[in-house]
Amino acid sequence: MTPQDRAERSAREMLQGDTASQSLGMSITRIAPGLATLTMPVTDLMLNGHGICHGGYIFTLADSAFAFACNTYNQRTVAQQNQITYLAPGQPGDTLTAAAVEVSRTGRSGIYDVSVTAGDGTELALFRGLSRTIKGQIFPEPDFPEEEGTK
Repeated sequence: MTPQDRAERSAREMLQGDTASQSLGMSITRIAPGLATLTMPVTDLMLNGHGICHGGYIFTLADSAFAFACNTYNQRTVAQQNQITYLAPGQPGDTLTAAAVEVSRTGRSGIYDVSVTAGDGTELALFRGLSRTIKGQIFPEPDFPEEEGTK
């Protein structure tokens, strides 16, 4: 299995059980080892009292992109810490894009940066996620060794 095949299968398997991302209309538009891009439409149900996208939904989109990016190696990986900085508001009816990229991956720890943009390319938020690999695989792959220290 190639690293790209592993990343794609990991994403498919994860998305099947990810009712949170699915229920918000998120779609995976790109997946590769250490990378994930997701989109999400801003619906009326996501608007706050100012008539703009609630920051929690922007965070959720960024967090989902982070999750898919750090799980592309078929090793169960969870968030250890996340932080977000909001730069501009999301607008009703827009489609937001979150692009996650691996910055560092050593042992059981990883660092991922996620940029959330509006449909016109305006950067709305910057998110940094720290990941931790835990025991287990996303799908059975007997010949693929688990990361050292996760057994």
